[in-house]
Amino acid sequence: MIYSPQYFKPWIAGWEWGIRIGLWLVLLSSLVQFGLFSLTQPYLVGLFGAQPEDIYFAIQLTYVGILSILPVQFRFLRYFETRSYLLFNILAGIMLSILSVWCNDIHLFFVIRFLQGVLVGNIAACILTLIFTRLNTEHMQLVGSSVFYGTILSNTVIIGVVAGVVVLTYDWKVTLYYLIAFQLISLLITLFMLNPKAGFRRYPLYLIDWTSFILLAIAAISLAYTMIYGSKYYWFQDSRIVTSALSAVAGSVLLLHRQLLLKRPLLNLNVFKSRNFVTGLILLGIYYGMKDSITLIYGYAGTTLKWSTIQVMDLGLINLTGLVALLIFSTQLMMRYRHSTRLFLISGFGVMLTYHLWMYFLFTPDLSFNDLIIPVFLQGAASGLLFVPLMIFVFSSAPANTGTTGLVMATFTRFIALLNSFSGFYNLQLYFNQHFKESFLSGISLDDLATSASLARYAELYQSKGFAANEAAVLASSALGGALAQQTQLLTYRAVFMTMVVVLAIIITLVICIPAINKTALHWNKRMFTWLSK
Repeated sequence: MIYSPQYFKPWIAGWEWGIRIGLWLVLLSSLVQFGLFSLTQPYLVGLFGAQPEDIYFAIQLTYVGILSILPVQFRFLRYFETRSYLLFNILAGIMLSILSVWCNDIHLFFVIRFLQGVLVGNIAACILTLIFTRLNTEHMQLVGSSVFYGTILSNTVIIGVVAGVVVLTYDWKVTLYYLIAFQLISLLITLFMLNPKAGFRRYPLYLIDWTSFILLAIAAISLAYTMIYGSKYYWFQDSRIVTSALSAVAGSVLLLHRQLLLKRPLLNLNVFKSRNFVTGLILLGIYYGMKDSITLIYGYAGTTLKWSTIQVMDLGLINLTGLVALLIFSTQLMMRYRHSTRLFLISGFGVMLTYHLWMYFLFTPDLSFNDLIIPVFLQGAASGLLFVPLMIFVFSSAPANTGTTGLVMATFTRFIALLNSFSGFYNLQLYFNQHFKESFLSGISLDDLATSASLARYAELYQSKGFAANEAAVLASSALGGALAQQTQLLTYRAVFMTMVVVLAIIITLVICIPAINKTALHWNKRMFTWLSK
C-alpha cells in the first residue's frame, strides 16, 4: 500500500511559491540562531567578560549540536507528525532565545549554544524533507538543493549584517529580541501552513542509539576544545589539553567500535568504501578551509585599516553578491552539463586561486574599499561555483544503503574545517609572524642608517606637534615598533595566502589528473528521503 502524505493545508497546497517562501523563512529563522553570533563576536566578548576563544568555542558547540543530532533526529521525523515536531522545536528555540537575553554566564551560554545546535539540526532536516516532497523533477530537486544549501552558506553574512547594524544603534541584546520576533513569525507560518496530521506511515521509536549520540557529542566537544584552546595553553604542556585530547580519541575509538558491532549503526561506515565519496569529502574540506580565509580579510580591514563595523559589513555584502550570482549561474550549468563534474571543480577552484593570488599582491597598509571589491566578490563567486556541486557530488557518491551517513559526514567535514580555520590559520600566523619578526629584528640596530633615519623622522614629527625631545624619542621608538608589527602582519597575511595558492594549484592539478571525478554524474541523491512518501 502506497501512502501519499498531505503535509500542507488545502488553502496553500496549490500555491507553490507560497510554500517555498514559507519553508525558506522557517529555515532561515532556525539558521539565524547560528549566524547571529558569528560576525558580532567582539560584543559577546565584552558582554560575558570572556576571551575570544570562549566565544569561538560557543559557536563550535552549535555545530556539535547539529552534528550529534542529525543521525538520531531522522528517526523522529519518521514517528512524530511534522507540524507538531516543527512547532515543538521552534517553541524550544524561542525559550532558549529568551534564556539568552538573561544569560550573563559564559558556561550557561555554552549549554544554550549546544542545545540551539540540536534545534537547528532538527528544523533544518525537517525543512529539507518538506522541500523534497514538493520537487518531482530532477531539475526542481537541483534548484531546491541550491536554495537550501545556498541559504546555509549565506545566512551568516545576511544575519551578521543585520546584527551589526542593530548593535551599532542599540544594546547587543536587542538583536535577540529581533530573533525572538522572527521565531514567532516562523511559528505562525508553521501553524497555518502545515496540516496537523500528514497521513504518513509512522515507524515506532525503538532501538535509538543514544549511546552513540553521547559518544559523538563528547568526541566532538573534546576535539573542539583541544583545537581552539591548544595554542593558548601551549598544547600538551597543559593538563586540560591532555585531558580533552584523550577524551576526543577515546570517544572516537569507542564510537567507531560501536558502529562496527551494531546491526543498525547510527553511522554506516560502509560509506567510506566509496572512493569517490572519500574524494568528495576531501575536496569539500579543502574548499571550506580555503573559503574561510575571507575572515582574515575582515580582520585585516577592521584592525589594520581601522574600518568601521558598517564598512566591514558592506564588504560582506559584496561577498554575498558574488555568492548568489554564481550560485544561480552554477545551478543553470548543472541543469545543462550535470555530467561534467570536472568543469565545476576546475572553474571553482580556479576562481578561488585567483582570489588568493590577487590578495597576495594587494595587501598594503592603505587599501581603500574599492581595492577589495573585486577579490572579495571573487571569493563569493568561487563559493557559488563550488558549494552546491561539491555537496551533490558527495551525496551522489554515497552508496545506496548508507542512509543519512553521507549528510552527517558532510556536516562533520564542515565542523573540522571550521576548527582548522581557527586553529590552522592562527598557528600559521604565529609561525610566519615570528619568522618575519625575527628577520626584521636581525636587521634593526641603532648603528643601522635606515633605522636611525626612521627614528629621527618619527622624533621630528612628534617634536613638531609640541612634544619634548625625550618624549618624542620614546614615542618614536613606539611608532617604529608599531610600523614593524604592521609590516610583519602584512607579510604574514601574504605568506598565508600564498600557501593557499600553492595548495589550490596542487588540487586543480589532481582534479585534472583523476579520471574518476569526471565519471561521477551530479544528481541529487534523494534515496535518503524516500521514506517520507512510503
